[in-house]
Amino acid sequence: MARSRSARYNQVMSTLLEIEAAVEALPPADKQQLLLFLAARVREQAGPLPAPRTFSRELLSSWIAEDETDLQRFRDGSAQ
Repeated sequence: MARSRSARYNQVMSTLLEIEAAVEALPPADKQQLLLFLAARVREQAGPLPAPRTFSRELLSSWIAEDETDLQRFRDGSAQ
């Protein structure tokens, strides 16, 4: 007996493997819609974001200087 398309999409899925297999069968537009749905649910359930970290100007400057030095070494071919 053939099952209808709606019955196939409404069946209960109990494992992640079953869900992953069902997602593989979806057309790209439905996969994108599912992704947006999941992202919204994760944001809702994640709780508040942590406070942004703050760094001193001196620390940021030292990181930039180190990065510039590493870049120059890379360009010179002496990067380790």
